[in-house]
Amino acid sequence: MDSLISYLQTIDTPTLSNAIELLDVRPRSENFASHWLRCLYPELGSMVGYAVTVQMETMTRMEPRDEQQTISFYEAIEASPKPAVVVMQEIGSHREFASHSGEVMTTLMKNFGAIGLVTDGSVRDFHEVRALNFHNFASGTVASHAYCRIARVGCPLQIYGMTIRTGDLLHGDINGLIEIPVERREKLPEMVTRVRKEEGDLMQDVRAGGFTLERLRQRVAGY
Repeated sequence: MDSLISYLQTIDTPTLSNAIELLDVRPRSENFASHWLRCLYPELGSMVGYAVTVQMETMTRMEPRDEQQTISFYEAIEASPKPAVVVMQEIGSHREFASHSGEVMTTLMKNFGAIGLVTDGSVRDFHEVRALNFHNFASGTVASHAYCRIARVGCPLQIYGMTIRTGDLLHGDINGLIEIPVERREKLPEMVTRVRKEEGDLMQDVRAGGFTLERLRQRVAGY
């Protein structure tokens, strides 16, 4: 599996998404996030890792802070297959004010084996986290962490239209975030090669000049 992770780190998310379509294991309209989820550090390239899920409450206080939940959170990162990607979902109101992570939490998450964060809220300490080479996928940045309580660890989440469970393999870059299915996963390198060849052949044909509608019809009919 380490070799697959290393391989996937070299692939962009749209190409991988097209390759997953060729596996024909799920509807094409599922398992990717909307444009509201932003890649904050695109210069880090593709993020690939196993999800560790956690629910957060930031602006409201439905329950008191439970320090054992905090310990359970870091235990879950340490126990996760590596590399781990932490996925946080806001369960309180006013999600647009929720800041889920900054330099201190990032340092701790990285210490226990995480390489990135996905959140439907925001983050802070933008430059300090960038210096840690830690992927961040969030809606933006917010200055205060308010109450920022860890409510639950290890539960299924919904992040901008995408269902994520602990252990899911995630892939993200400047183009967005997707989940990589377990079914037929070993076929992905073959499907990536197929996608690149078909797209490359078409673009080379067009760029060579004289590409007519008739040639387009022939190509479309051949797919």
